Amino acid sequence: MSGPAFFGWWQVFRLALVQACLGSVVVITTSTLNRVMVVELMMPALLPGLLVGLHYAVQMVRPRMGFGADQGRRCTPWMVGGMSVLALGGCLAAQATVTMGSDRGLGVALAALAFAMIGVGVSACGTSLLVLLAKRVGDDRRAPAATLVWVMMIVGFAVTAVVVGKHLDPYTPERLLRVVCTAAGLAWLLACVCLWGLEGPSEPATLRDSAIGHDPFLGGREERSDARAADGPLAPVPMRASVRFRQALAQVWDEPAARRFTIFVFLSMLAYSSQDLILEPFAGAVFDMTPGQTTQLSGLQHGGVLLGMLCVALAGSGWARGRWGSVQAWMVGGCLASALAMAGLSVAAGLGGAWPLLANVFLLGVANGAFSIAAITTMMRLAAAAKDGREGTRMGLWGAAQAIAFGLGGLLGTGASDLARWWLSEPATAYSWVFGMEALMFAGSAWWAVQVGRGETVQTRTTQTAPWAMEGQQP
Repeated sequence: MSGPAFFGWWQVFRLALVQACLGSVVVITTSTLNRVMVVELMMPALLPGLLVGLHYAVQMVRPRMGFGADQGRRCTPWMVGGMSVLALGGCLAAQATVTMGSDRGLGVALAALAFAMIGVGVSACGTSLLVLLAKRVGDDRRAPAATLVWVMMIVGFAVTAVVVGKHLDPYTPERLLRVVCTAAGLAWLLACVCLWGLEGPSEPATLRDSAIGHDPFLGGREERSDARAADGPLAPVPMRASVRFRQALAQVWDEPAARRFTIFVFLSMLAYSSQDLILEPFAGAVFDMTPGQTTQLSGLQHGGVLLGMLCVALAGSGWARGRWGSVQAWMVGGCLASALAMAGLSVAAGLGGAWPLLANVFLLGVANGAFSIAAITTMMRLAAAAKDGREGTRMGLWGAAQAIAFGLGGLLGTGASDLARWWLSEPATAYSWVFGMEALMFAGSAWWAVQVGRGETVQTRTTQTAPWAMEGQQP
């Protein structure tokens, strides 16, 4: 019995639009509402920082969300449900911000609940979206598909920021609530339209059901299932006890490739995110750039990120495969180039205006974009390689590692910068130490990226730990 067909570019584009909808709600809550809290309501800047950190901390539930998608054999309900929770969380966050104007205690409590909902919604929708991409996109399209999805998320950020910003002026609390709720509702509606009929019916009860096990929410009884081999008639599959979430997660963590990739994701994303909040202050303090110039510098970096993404997309496409290097090589090379660029910024802190800062920052952007898309492509390949029904659990584990790293990254970068400045009493030297630390993290990420491609693969390890798997299924 053949499995579901691979997606074409139209289906991939529809998923990319869902990612854009997800990003559009998130950007409102993590930027627009934060600005209103600090400027219009004069709340401490620590408050939005803690709320954003909460939304990242909640994303530790990603493995459980992915496991749920594995059990149900469908990703669409989790994406629709996740977008629903996300949209409601966005509306509640707007209401909480308005409430802070009259009752700060109640407003903060509502905001905490809202940002927790946002974290849950992002976890459910984002994890299942990547799982569906991993299962239904062919190997020759994974890198371009990953690039398209992430570029569309950036487009969602940009379009939402422009449109919402235009309709918020002149600012009133009522206008804020109306604009945010309208944007969240439209994002949810567009996501549902894009997902309508996309995944198709659930996968038939074949070998995959036996590998996944009985749904623990329906009871603890054992099941058995018949499965059709790829080249033969129905063959009996031995019975196995139902698999609980902790058992499934332990099995995934026991896979050497999955474990190494988890460490790589955490370390590389920690280095990636810890630079965001200190690059512009560094350019202003050491190179005497104006706020407008540092904003342009940030734009230059993002342009480099886009170029790096496009390079990996072309390298991983079918027509360029082998000519521009493998995706694995781009992942390792991107981390090494990022380490080199961060080391350059460390040197720039001491040389000041004599250093080619613009070229350095552009190189950093290209390297960051290259390794990030290569990592997402590798994530999709590893998640789908075993064909044992654990795609969602693996993707959730890696998504949780990324969320934790992003939550810690901003605190690490800014905290280390402040600590070094207090200890060394010299801003330039402090930034040099922090950038040097980030260069070492990127170098360590490159080492772990190499280890991902060595030793046992996910598929080999899974076959060894899944005695119920049908003989002959592994290619």
